[in-house]
Amino acid sequence: MSEPAPAGRSFAETWRQVAAVDGWLSEEQAQRLYDRAAALPPAANIVEIGSFRGRSAIILASGAPAGAQVLAVDPHLGSDRGPQEIAEDRDLGEEDLREFRANLSRAGVLERVRHVRRRSQEALSEAPASIDLLFVDGAHRYGPARDDLLRWGARVPPGGHMLVHDSFSSVGVTLALLRHVTPSAGWRYTGRSGSLAEFVRAPRSTPSLIAQLGELPWFGRNLIVKALIVCGLGRAARVLGHRDGPWPY
Repeated sequence: MSEPAPAGRSFAETWRQVAAVDGWLSEEQAQRLYDRAAALPPAANIVEIGSFRGRSAIILASGAPAGAQVLAVDPHLGSDRGPQEIAEDRDLGEEDLREFRANLSRAGVLERVRHVRRRSQEALSEAPASIDLLFVDGAHRYGPARDDLLRWGARVPPGGHMLVHDSFSSVGVTLALLRHVTPSAGWRYTGRSGSLAEFVRAPRSTPSLIAQLGELPWFGRNLIVKALIVCGLGRAARVLGHRDGPWPY
């Protein structure tokens, strides 16, 4: 087993560690996650919904100060792994779990991350009542995304942050945000890195609402890009500026 990594390891070191780990978190998105974790106090609670093979968990655990708790929630059922991978595949899930643990061990953060192998809505009883930093990257269909945003988001206290992957990229996630977060007076949108949108638990402001609604054209562009890719016209998506891998995220 690898030696534990020092708390507060630099982002550059951390990114070199996770660059080979399977996942969809870009370097820019990882930087945003790392910065939010690094700004937390020592006793903070961090939760991620959706871990896959550990890229985001390593980022969060490496950036977080000593004493912070990182809870990773993922059932590892081989389902909801990525674009067009919805159905369960237990063998694939076991493989993902082995890789998740091995990757955390190699990064030296295995002892800093508590993994709960349950569906997100079944894991609420094992999570802290107050979550200072919540990263949502679970099932992308509307129902599960809505439940994660509402039930887990309710545990973020004033001043806490919620970061949501595949915002303005996935239809289910975007609709859940527009229906349950955008109209909320208690969430303020602070920007995005690609599809990673960030919200702070604070009174909503008019500029933040306008900024969030201003992302809708980018959402429409992503839907067109996805349609082109599904139809085997991925090269045509380059006309819309798509360069970052097989799927817009």
